[in-house]
Amino acid sequence: MTIRVRFAPSPTGMLHIGSVRTALFNFLFARHHGGEFLLRIEDTDTTRSTPEATQVIFDVLEWLDLTPDQPPVFQSTRYVRHREVAEAMIAAGTAYRCYCSREELAAMRAEADAAKKPFRYDSSWRDRDASEAPPGVDPVIRLKAPRSGETIVHDKVKGEVRVRNAELDDMILIRSDGTPTYLHAVVVDDHDMAITHVIRGDDHLTNTFRQAQIYDAMGWTRPAFAHLPLIHGPDGGKLSKRHGAVSTMQFRDEGYLPEALCNYLLRLGWGHGDSEILSRDDQIKLFDLEGVGRGAAKMDYAKLLQVNAVWVRAAEPDRLTKLVIERIEATLGAKIGTVAAGRIAQMMPRLQERSRTIAELAESSMFLVHEVPLPFTEKAAAMITEEARDDMSAMLLDFARTDYTAPALHAAMVAYAAASGKKLGKVAEPLRAALTGSTTSPPIDAVMAALGRIEVEHRIFATLAD
Repeated sequence: MTIRVRFAPSPTGMLHIGSVRTALFNFLFARHHGGEFLLRIEDTDTTRSTPEATQVIFDVLEWLDLTPDQPPVFQSTRYVRHREVAEAMIAAGTAYRCYCSREELAAMRAEADAAKKPFRYDSSWRDRDASEAPPGVDPVIRLKAPRSGETIVHDKVKGEVRVRNAELDDMILIRSDGTPTYLHAVVVDDHDMAITHVIRGDDHLTNTFRQAQIYDAMGWTRPAFAHLPLIHGPDGGKLSKRHGAVSTMQFRDEGYLPEALCNYLLRLGWGHGDSEILSRDDQIKLFDLEGVGRGAAKMDYAKLLQVNAVWVRAAEPDRLTKLVIERIEATLGAKIGTVAAGRIAQMMPRLQERSRTIAELAESSMFLVHEVPLPFTEKAAAMITEEARDDMSAMLLDFARTDYTAPALHAAMVAYAAASGKKLGKVAEPLRAALTGSTTSPPIDAVMAALGRIEVEHRIFATLAD
């Protein structure tokens, strides 16, 4: 049997980080077992589904390298098939047409509210003949659900879960306008796509009991179900914007690397010993449902930042350079040119050692792009004293006699500091301020080598002229 799983988001807004973890677990499960990972866009809510939200789903999966093995299935294109299955259930006696009017249903709800009980349809049309139907009422198609016994689901995460059938009513399969309900469409689509394992959030667990009854009514083999505990905020409440980013694209915009986000989400509710940083190959090798915990996981943004920092340090400098240049150009609204791009590329191995996100990398690279006069932080401006100007003026002559490599420039600064009876920091820190506009940067000798002789002299002269 080929393992087949699916990720089935609704394109009705942002793609929540919890949904992405579900996609990741499905993807890894399929790859671990040599199976297939499929994508279904559940766009039956035509009033809320948008092309823009659909594109976000595609963009997120591409960014995270969670590539489906087949083109996506759009649920809205399968209405005929959904109706066909419902009609087959009527023919088999496991579904029926219900002609209850809106007024009758409203009265049932009011009665349930008055009794402080959950609303359940009273099955009044379960065994009535269509000849008794009132005029002007378009029927719905309802499942003829079992009334006795239990519906039992053997969940791969939660174990055996069950519900008394008396607690479930005859749910609607096809609405009066001919469109399928979500619960019905999902079952038909999963069956037709030959899905073997349904891995999703445990907020769908109550749906599973109803969907299991549709499988049974059609005589179809149920897939295996695995319901993942939800992701909560740091305070234990439902994860929301008040905790921080929840939209996956927001994490990208804030400068997180896709491999870091996937690494973190994998460890959020799944474990394998003490392993923390795992490559995609390792994730595929190790992942299985046995490692999924039963309790809700808490989003830890500080931990995510730590994980991202590890991946930033390990990333190829050329890749980071490209990402940083893209971010800087988006900020400036203009191209930065090959000279500035070359400086960033040269400095990247140094910059990535001290940055946790692409956003921080871009910010710390901006001094390589700025033209004089540089923007100065308050602390940096305070360092440009008359004594500092005298030191920089003198050191320019020493620098001019070097080959402008980092070791040679460092040696020149050490020699000048020794000759003038000053500590190295006393002459290097004001120089850093003059060349970067800041009090923090990679080693100043490396900064000077990346800027080059002409730009260093240009920046120092601009400082001396102030």
